[in-house]
Amino acid sequence: MINRKQTSLETVVEDIKKFYQKEQHHFLTLNGLKIDEETTQIQWIFSTYGEVDDITMFYVDVKQYEFIPSVGEILPSAIISQREIVDMFGLDVEGSEKGLYLDEDSEQMPLGSCGI
Repeated sequence: MINRKQTSLETVVEDIKKFYQKEQHHFLTLNGLKIDEETTQIQWIFSTYGEVDDITMFYVDVKQYEFIPSVGEILPSAIISQREIVDMFGLDVEGSEKGLYLDEDSEQMPLGSCGI
């Protein structure tokens, strides 16, 4: 079962902080999903230890110009996924530099338009 929790850029860090218990939850990944030319859905996805198919996903729809706060203080492993979001979608994530996955001569933000 996937428990979808819509959040906002203003509250996502606090929402995840209230939810996340490191002894109970495993942070799976941070995903981006292109919705349309201007909007990308950012998804923070967790599973529950010892439970089959118990998934919790926090999500927020962001515009290309919006600033995404980092959850790195709560989830240090999220730093890699945050940098991937910067490279692949061209979004601005707090404390996350571009250049982790793409060389300078690579197509920049290849998932930023996706032909939509």
